[in-house]
Amino acid sequence: MQVYFLAERECILTLGGAVVGLVDTFERSVELEPEDLLCTLTPFGGYLPVSFRIDDKFFLSPPPEVTLYFLNGRHAVALYVHGFFRSDQSLRVLWQEYVNGARLTLLRQGKLLLDLETEAGFTLVPLDDALENCRALPQDDGFLLDTGENFCLLSRTGEILVRSEGRVLETGERLKAEVPFHDSRGHVALCEWERGELVSCTLRTARSPAPATFALALFESVLLGLDPSPFLSPELSADALREYLGNFVSVVLTDEENKVGLVYPRRERIFDVRYFTVETDGRRVANIIPEQ
Repeated sequence: MQVYFLAERECILTLGGAVVGLVDTFERSVELEPEDLLCTLTPFGGYLPVSFRIDDKFFLSPPPEVTLYFLNGRHAVALYVHGFFRSDQSLRVLWQEYVNGARLTLLRQGKLLLDLETEAGFTLVPLDDALENCRALPQDDGFLLDTGENFCLLSRTGEILVRSEGRVLETGERLKAEVPFHDSRGHVALCEWERGELVSCTLRTARSPAPATFALALFESVLLGLDPSPFLSPELSADALREYLGNFVSVVLTDEENKVGLVYPRRERIFDVRYFTVETDGRRVANIIPEQ
């Protein structure tokens, strides 16, 4: 089986005790048999290694640090490793603030944590590293953690109500933010939440698709819930296309301009990537062909 290794941090990959090479966010492949093989990724920069065994059970239920992407029709799987712990496990307090009558303490002990103390008691909330430089603000009767590029809305009990990349525009009775999609057309959503519930979302487009990203823009429009009709020939129905493609959660590029991969959830931390090629009549998509 062809196994593609990726990791959120640059790592040294070891298989069965032998150093194979470097792994990072760019895929690198190895031909493996699904046997009892010890795999270790040792990251640079003060993080602990992640180790797991690759066997038949691994592909049915990967450990929490691993997400699998099965590549349709290619007898291959992409293996993405994430959630590395800091090697420094000592307790370090980053800041402490009093907000809305509660005491919030941001600390690091291997991972980033928020210690929330209210009249009901203490709650320890795990956070991702993108929020390390956040500030705390009141929001309704809860709390808003904001870095300027990432934000997190917490209830008074410590429940994460909203977690997103983006720029906060307004706080108060409603939380308003500009959320980027990082798609080929530069879509940005202006979103509003009230008590953690999304009450408004308006999409804006920054640019028209270039010829090289035409297929990508078509599938992204379906993913974002936009009308794909401008990309389709009159013979193709937008509603039928949505039904045909089903519930995919992401679109990935390939080496071919007219081919993309659609990512479908199978179960927790396991996804299938199915490939589609588009044929055009010169201006619009006239046919969509799945890879067998």
